[in-house]
Amino acid sequence: MAWSGLFKPLLLGLGVLSCLLTFLIVRRMGYFNDEIFAPRFGLVFGLTSYWFWLGREIFRSSIDVTRVILDPKMPISPREVTITASTPNPMDQVILANSITLTPGTLSLDLYNGVIKVHCLTEDGAKQLLDGEMERRVAELGSR
Repeated sequence: MAWSGLFKPLLLGLGVLSCLLTFLIVRRMGYFNDEIFAPRFGLVFGLTSYWFWLGREIFRSSIDVTRVILDPKMPISPREVTITASTPNPMDQVILANSITLTPGTLSLDLYNGVIKVHCLTEDGAKQLLDGEMERRVAELGSR
């Protein structure tokens, strides 16, 4: 809908119908019976504020990476850091790893048993990541 720009009632109705049908089929298959994929409504409501915070962090990191790239000295100091996720829920660990990857200048390389290996473009980026603000927010998100 966003890509086509067509807001015709028939197309909107068919889109809603297909979403409902997919949800019913997946529910009947027992997909949500697994604890990992069970819908957590606190998580849904908490994600909105988390997305705004993450958007701000992505913007800040974009500016920092742009400054590094445009600096004639190219002050990069790539390094790999390891983070241990404080939350035991695998879905929260995936949210943390994906949030790290979305932030410019960092890339999640591996996630296994709650340990995330991350490549950072600069030392400041590594320090900011090891500061634990993102991990704290994701853990707070998962506790809802």
